[in-house]
Amino acid sequence: MSDVLDDSEIERILVVMAHPDDVDFGSAGTVAGWTDRGIEVTYLMVTDGDAGGFDDGVTREEMAALRRDEQRAAAKCAGVTDVRFLGHPDGRLEATLDLRRDIARVIRQVRPDRVLTQSPERNYVRIAPSHPDHRAAGAAALDAVYPDARNPYAFPELLAEEGLEAWTVREVWLSGGPAPEHYVDVTGQFDRKVAALRAHASQTGHMGDGLPEMLRGWLSGNARAGGLPEGRLAEVFQVVDTA
Repeated sequence: MSDVLDDSEIERILVVMAHPDDVDFGSAGTVAGWTDRGIEVTYLMVTDGDAGGFDDGVTREEMAALRRDEQRAAAKCAGVTDVRFLGHPDGRLEATLDLRRDIARVIRQVRPDRVLTQSPERNYVRIAPSHPDHRAAGAAALDAVYPDARNPYAFPELLAEEGLEAWTVREVWLSGGPAPEHYVDVTGQFDRKVAALRAHASQTGHMGDGLPEMLRGWLSGNARAGGLPEGRLAEVFQVVDTA
């Protein structure tokens, strides 16, 4: 396991996720803890989530607009106000050079110390986090961190045309992968995590009163695996040193 930077060393964090709601299922409690400590967090959603939902009466364009609004509302529950969308196709995401450039651009704009993204590896124990879009977003984000954003000669138009200087991200946190190692106690942020997920009504509304119970089951299992005391709740990550 890599040494994890203390949050006191972190000023800015960029969260890169494939779909609206991905950050809230995996990491909203952790993000709420970061913003409580005064860390500036930016969300970057690679797609608008237009392939999600359960209502055939809603057009895909309407769903995309709805999910953007839901993500903005969910972000506020975690203390995040800067939410950006790249608009790549939901369900057909690939880790292309264009996507790497788009993420590298935002890295250079935000200049984060830490990036949180999805694991590019398939998790055979829990398959849901390994949606192809998740793995593509994680792979492109990692490539954007290293080598793209730090190399002034990668995507030279970012510097020449947009004035975006190279930037080195010191650390990447991966969510949903097969090698969990770093456990974050989010017991105190649990209610805000639930509120963030309820904001995604088009995706979670059908879960009703069962949503908190489902989340407690996941998070208490994480806490036990991480050796936390009984009754605690945790989110889990793999940490990669990218300095």
